[in-house]
Amino acid sequence: MFVNDVEKMRKRESIEARVILMKKNVLDFNDLSASLLDRLHEFLGKRVSLQLISSVHAHSAGNDIRGKLGKSAYLEDWISTITPLKAGESAFKVTFDWDEDIGIPGAFLIRNDHHSEFFLKSLTLESVPGHGDIHFICNSWVYPARKSKTDRIFFSNKTYLPSQTPVPLLKYREEELENLRGNGRGTLEEWDRVYDYAYYNDLSDPDKGPQYARPVLGGSTEYPYPRRGRTGRPPTKSDAKSESRLNFAMSLDIYVPRDERFGHLKLADFLANALKSLVQVVKPELESLFDSTPEEFDSFEDVFKLYEGGIKVPEGILKNIRDKIPAELLKEILRTDGERFLKFPLPQVIKEDKSAWRTDEEFSREMLAGVNPVIIRCLQELPPTSKLDTKVYGDQTSTIRKKHIESNIDGLTVDEAIRQKRFFILDHHDALIPYLRKINSTSTKTYASRTILFLQNDGTLKPLAIELSLPHPEGDQYGVISKVYTPAKEGVENTIWQLAKAYVAVNDSGYHQLISHWLNTHAVIEPFVIATNRQLSVLHPIHKLLHPHFRDTMNINALARQILINAGGFVEATVFPSKYSMEMSSVIYKNWVFPDQALPVDLIKRGMAVEDSRCPHGLRLVIEDYPYAVDGLEIWFAIKKWVQDYCSFYYKEDDTIKKDLELQSWWKEIREEGHGDKKNEPWWPKIQSGEELVEVCTIIIWVASALHAATNFGQYPYAGFLPNRPTISRRLMPEEGSVEYDELVGNPEKAFLKTITAQLPTLIGISLIEILSRHSSDEVYLGQRDTPNWTCDVEPLEAFNKFGKRLTQIEEKIVTMNNDGKHKNRVGPVNMPYTLLYPTSKAGLTGMGIPNSVSI
Repeated sequence: MFVNDVEKMRKRESIEARVILMKKNVLDFNDLSASLLDRLHEFLGKRVSLQLISSVHAHSAGNDIRGKLGKSAYLEDWISTITPLKAGESAFKVTFDWDEDIGIPGAFLIRNDHHSEFFLKSLTLESVPGHGDIHFICNSWVYPARKSKTDRIFFSNKTYLPSQTPVPLLKYREEELENLRGNGRGTLEEWDRVYDYAYYNDLSDPDKGPQYARPVLGGSTEYPYPRRGRTGRPPTKSDAKSESRLNFAMSLDIYVPRDERFGHLKLADFLANALKSLVQVVKPELESLFDSTPEEFDSFEDVFKLYEGGIKVPEGILKNIRDKIPAELLKEILRTDGERFLKFPLPQVIKEDKSAWRTDEEFSREMLAGVNPVIIRCLQELPPTSKLDTKVYGDQTSTIRKKHIESNIDGLTVDEAIRQKRFFILDHHDALIPYLRKINSTSTKTYASRTILFLQNDGTLKPLAIELSLPHPEGDQYGVISKVYTPAKEGVENTIWQLAKAYVAVNDSGYHQLISHWLNTHAVIEPFVIATNRQLSVLHPIHKLLHPHFRDTMNINALARQILINAGGFVEATVFPSKYSMEMSSVIYKNWVFPDQALPVDLIKRGMAVEDSRCPHGLRLVIEDYPYAVDGLEIWFAIKKWVQDYCSFYYKEDDTIKKDLELQSWWKEIREEGHGDKKNEPWWPKIQSGEELVEVCTIIIWVASALHAATNFGQYPYAGFLPNRPTISRRLMPEEGSVEYDELVGNPEKAFLKTITAQLPTLIGISLIEILSRHSSDEVYLGQRDTPNWTCDVEPLEAFNKFGKRLTQIEEKIVTMNNDGKHKNRVGPVNMPYTLLYPTSKAGLTGMGIPNSVSI
């Protein structure tokens, strides 16, 4: 049979192929000239050419062995293939002259002699004798030859370990990786496809003034940090260690490799413009308004007006904003309606009940099913202790004692409650104390906090005590001054208790945004993106496994460095650590441990789960109704099973893993470069076995998909109503006999609102998290791929199909638990079902859905 096919191949004169691409003029309405110039180039004979590369036959020149090249073929009918005026795909025919010396093609070269770049989605060779269709999944920008040093190469969707790569393709595989690494020099341009590392030295803006100077994060024991993508921009004039920043008058066009840029359909393209508008136009205009007419929220009803009618703005200021922002963008993001401005959608936390957010039950439930359910831990000792260095910070042991809580633990003694694992703690003490003196030197006035909770017989938590601490006025070495607050139902004591909970919420909001969300998902994943592209060929099975989980991450992180986490950016303006935000996250990164990012390990470490062979997955949750953990474990083990099935197909023996040069180089670079400040840590896995490889890949996928979803897409549903999760406190707890205390007694709501985030930061903060909580229209969710032909290997495709079916079952299970009425922590007093780990979603502000990657 094979002999006959070969004979047919020899007699065959041509092979038809189909190319799917998107022309630049459809993707960039500001570059319509590109279409005209490209059409002119076609008339002049300059076209898009393609050459097939053999995977079976080679030619050699000395030691340079390469697959034989076929004759050049050209895209047909470029001029007559009309693309709609909206972004879309065009299909082109290509006819290859068949050369019997090519055999089975394993790759192709493409040369673009047009004026502008285009986005190449795929090439399909149809009915190749002896093989059938061959798919080349490209999904890459192809720039004009005058900007590229070499013709672009794309490989078929066949997967090869380095040692199994056909000899004719081996040199091409190696050279492609070398090109992606670059030479480490110079400013990178948009057409460069270079993945390289840099410190976080681009947050500072010392040329703008000393108040905008910030330390370099990464490369030191004082300020360690994961690496980010290198741009190669020159240093600032004032500080050679700081990288110069883009001028907003230019754009938000920060360099990331073009294939890492947001897709043309992505709502995040819209996001970039929205963020830019907020920074350049809305924020200055609002600041000018509030400078002249400083306002506060006087009551919660004032806050509710943000969702019911908006805020009235003088016509002059509104006109300035309208003149500078396109009408469609203004209407969608800023929701103008006549003279009304900034009317927001109703956050889920107040949708069913406007006051339930204030209850102790909801305050506690959100530690298990809110936007930051990853901090709470089981308390095994009373009083709680500190891990801070006593030589520097003195005695930091908690002042919470048995007398504060023993009357409120359902008749148990404290010792009995500890033995039964009924005490839990939300502990932000150690994270804040080292920076609290600095933080309180800004406009922020806040405390370090510890919150003790009790697990009731119905499976819900109730708060028992809150400790608020300040550094000792005579010096850090003397420890802290602390005060303990306990629940009260009425009177001024209840108002003080509500304020104590607000200080805890401020701490949790800041920690969530800076650590749980930014550091532990966005920042720690970027080195994996870079190393994967530098060290693992697109032919490598682990590249194919992980690549979907890196989509858009470098781009959203670059935008964050430009306008969110930079000196004077959104985060410093809206989160309590202010100018010390990123510096504090760097210090907390010292405690980051890669293996601990595995959900089962994290739960055990926090005392929220114990190993138990009688339970599903061998784990028993200490709080049975812990929605994040219940859903998360289902997702975690579904991911792990998929990764096991996939990796076992390519790695039959551990020895194959040890001898995989690309894999070992990848892991070495992640440890020594990407997370280089932690390269000497003993906890790094060695990746010498299938078990280690599966665990490492599962952690990466979990962090990039489910962990990010759990800490991101609940931001607006929970914190869109800022009193529920205030981000700043502006004054300390009122002392009896003070004017502030009298105000607290006379007008509790006004006193509460004057303590937490002011009106202007509230407006800016809500605008921001609304944008960042949205799913794009082209989002690809966990268990999905953007093409069915991502590999030609049947068993991995079948395993992936099983993974998708398992996720569908998990969705059904989540819906059932949310509706059964038995799981009180899944819905709570606010009647808000826990859906943050529901795998799929529609576009928009949904509070559910797990995208494959950290994409927003």
